[in-house]
Amino acid sequence: MLQRRLRPGLTGATVPALLVLLALGPAVLSGGQGQAASPAPAPTPPQAPVKGDVLAPFDADGVDGSTYHVDYPKGTTTILLFFLSGCPTCHKMLPEWGRMYAERRGSLKILGVLMDQEPPGFFTATQIPFQVVRSPGREFLKSYKVFRAPVTIRIGPGGKVEDSAVGLVDGIRLGELFRP
Repeated sequence: MLQRRLRPGLTGATVPALLVLLALGPAVLSGGQGQAASPAPAPTPPQAPVKGDVLAPFDADGVDGSTYHVDYPKGTTTILLFFLSGCPTCHKMLPEWGRMYAERRGSLKILGVLMDQEPPGFFTATQIPFQVVRSPGREFLKSYKVFRAPVTIRIGPGGKVEDSAVGLVDGIRLGELFRP
């Protein structure tokens, strides 16, 4: 049987505490004096535009072959829905967006923005009731602060962002984004 031998004055409870202090290193033992501060973590880029951002109008090719000019006129609220054809979370959001479109299509301008090249037959297999355009490119996505998918953005007159959400959105939150 293996037995631990302790130095005089040390108890069985103090040994683990000393081992932790030794593992943490000299910064803890010296009170942190003389040690350089660890650098602050780099800020993460925004994953979607935030309330108050102003988005510029853009031109994009529709999946139907037409070219569209997307702007944000007075008296109109626009909902932009950014998605990827190969994104499982986007595939969960597409039917929810479709349901909201069916409920609110007269009161809101709703437009999907496809961020990648869809595989053959994607739009045949995936029924999307709202108009879809192809993203004009990486610089466009960067200017709109869209770095992930899916993203739902509510845009008021003049391109002013009123609200946005990234990822899977529950029905209550979706109702807030799609309010008339």
